[in-house]
Amino acid sequence: MINNRRRLAALSSVAGAVVAAAVLSASTATSAPVTPTPNPVAASHRPATPTQTLLSAQETTVLDQPLAYPTQAPAQVSSAIITLNPGQSTGPHRHDAPMYVHILSGSVTVTYDGGIVKTYLAGQSFLEAIGTVHNGTNLGRVPVRILVVNMGAQGVANTVKL
Repeated sequence: MINNRRRLAALSSVAGAVVAAAVLSASTATSAPVTPTPNPVAASHRPATPTQTLLSAQETTVLDQPLAYPTQAPAQVSSAIITLNPGQSTGPHRHDAPMYVHILSGSVTVTYDGGIVKTYLAGQSFLEAIGTVHNGTNLGRVPVRILVVNMGAQGVANTVKL
């Protein structure tokens, strides 16, 4: 008990005093040890992480098509993360409703009908072409991870494979 009091007196920092009090309490009591509680006030004074805008007020697709939502049925939103390994392709397909795309890692090269080729890198966001056949290929050496958010309608396929 005296040894614990000497340790307590030797500690000068606030954090050390809290730990010493817990040790002293645990050595003299029969209940469970005391665990310090984080200070919620101190945590609330941390600066907020700055917002990173990925896409803002976009009105057209990557092929400059005007953004238009299907209106024939109730709206539906769905999302997925697609992974393409090096050399892998999506296969020819099209989207009949708007699709938000964000490249999480790696890069993908997309060939659109008409010979248009675009490469998208990690961190880039865009609205995919609507109604245009295209094929995405990972030409890199690492997997590409792609977040897609489909903004369609009930009964409208998110992707039409060809």
